[in-house]
Amino acid sequence: MEKIKMLNAIAELDGDEMTHVLWGMIKDELILPFVALNSEYYDLSIQSRDKTEDAVTVKAAEAIKRLHVGVKCATITPNLQRQEEYHLKKLWKSPNATIRAMLDGTVFRTPILISKVKPVVSCWKKPITIARHAYGDIYKAVEYRVPGPGKAELVFTDEKGHETSRQTVYDFKGPGVLQAMHNRDDSIISFARCCFTYALNVKQDVWFSSKDTISKDYDQTFKLLFQKVFDEEFRSQFEAAGLHYRYALIDDVAAKVIRSEGGMIWACKNYDGDVMSDLIAAASGSLPMMTSVLVSPDGNFEYEAAHGTVVDHYHKWREGKPVSTNPLATIAAWAGALHKRGELDGNEDLMHFADCLSKAGVDVFEAGYLSEDLARLCDPAELREMPENGRLLHLIRERLEALLSA
Repeated sequence: MEKIKMLNAIAELDGDEMTHVLWGMIKDELILPFVALNSEYYDLSIQSRDKTEDAVTVKAAEAIKRLHVGVKCATITPNLQRQEEYHLKKLWKSPNATIRAMLDGTVFRTPILISKVKPVVSCWKKPITIARHAYGDIYKAVEYRVPGPGKAELVFTDEKGHETSRQTVYDFKGPGVLQAMHNRDDSIISFARCCFTYALNVKQDVWFSSKDTISKDYDQTFKLLFQKVFDEEFRSQFEAAGLHYRYALIDDVAAKVIRSEGGMIWACKNYDGDVMSDLIAAASGSLPMMTSVLVSPDGNFEYEAAHGTVVDHYHKWREGKPVSTNPLATIAAWAGALHKRGELDGNEDLMHFADCLSKAGVDVFEAGYLSEDLARLCDPAELREMPENGRLLHLIRERLEALLSA
């Protein structure tokens, strides 16, 4: 078979531990035999980030902005234990946070559903996509541990040095804790545009939730700006496509989602999206079945798996023990990036390959060949085999070849 050519490159962001091992196996078994891969490679392993003072992460984000498409492997965000384990100079920031900030992107996370693993919520028939605002709130909060009695105030001074607002937060009678959060109108507007644009692309309704009844300025700003963007820029397109936008309080939306068939985009503020994406993943089956794409308002896309580096499998693999790691979300990331590259370049062959690649993995799982995480969730009568990584990827390769030949 002649390899499919790529007109333009994608940014390839390699990562850490077991997902790094799978990354190479997926490339060697499922991509390089069929595609003349055109990628700019960036090593985002924790060792590389430490060696380059994290400059490699910035270069990778710049490459995504320049090439418009990137695919990323899972990476380590170090804590103190990881710092000691890898002898790091410092606790480097999350690569995802750096890339999100540079792209001003919104994260869309969607579970891969298979019939062998039933959702915990029995009425869910379609995957629920979480759209997470990837800026601000507690992730950029300023905090202070209050040592004793005193008055905490919220003060705003304008650029000319004039104090325009001073509010008492709390009169402390003893020790406590303070936290101040912020967000920006332009970031919220970009978030809204990304959500509505993505919804039109995938033809799904958008549900946005916050708590404006309690947070009458902070969350209310989100609500008002979302409505403004929808009314002024997207209402007519949504009506023409038969789609709907709704706003409701987050507790109300959570209740409605639980009773729904799924199939919508649930737009959430940063922390809400962080929590709800893991909840949706677990309730749908398994976190390794969660796909993720970062979309910027100016048309840049970064695809990755939503899960971590699978450290327990990595230690077993280093000891020479067989492991059965779920590759579907990482395969979906490669498929998503290649499909988007083909879409932007008008490369039908590349788009067809990406569709077949995504389907091949799902078909193998549907046939009862399940990785360890899913094997323990399905009906034992439906489990044909729990293959180790090499055999599982070989089975997906065989299915991919059949799809491409059909």
